[in-house]
Amino acid sequence: MEAMAAAALAGGVRWLQLRDKKQGFRRACRRAKRLAALCADHDARLIVNDSIAVAAEAGACGVHLGRDELPGWQEIDRAHEQGLIVGVTCRGNAQWAQAAAAGGADYLSFGAIFPTHSKPEVPTIGIARLAKARRLFPDAVIVAIGGIDADNIVQIKQAGADAAALISGIFAAGSITERARLLDTLWRAA
Repeated sequence: MEAMAAAALAGGVRWLQLRDKKQGFRRACRRAKRLAALCADHDARLIVNDSIAVAAEAGACGVHLGRDELPGWQEIDRAHEQGLIVGVTCRGNAQWAQAAAAGGADYLSFGAIFPTHSKPEVPTIGIARLAKARRLFPDAVIVAIGGIDADNIVQIKQAGADAAALISGIFAAGSITERARLLDTLWRAA
């Protein structure tokens, strides 16, 4: 995992999210610490999925709360008290996004925009819904996720996303570094 992360960071990835739900606390902390150090070497930031404790212990930049239910304000406050930024999965739900924004979330994640191999059970919301989220939340940082690759990343930016989160779109490529560079170039040019 670290070698793949290093390749992505070398290609220009500036935010890395650790999704590691199968590890215990200590193993997750060790992995997150290694990734946080890699990110620091590349002037990038690490976000840890779902665990405020692991994110804080590892020195990550933030935590992403991406569950099947909206996190409570107390959870967002607890993460902020640890000095972490907080992202929240909103899927396509404007009420969740409104509550997360009101609760202090630093970014709102919308998706899956397109069908995705990583979470095939998640329904797609499409570009139009992403653009609607941008109109509804003009001051929020919006991250698009799900099925994003070199063929559609420009659409994501044009719909109003501030960032795109990818798994297969980078890590399934023959050269992770070259794919990350291509995606960065496409994003900046859009």
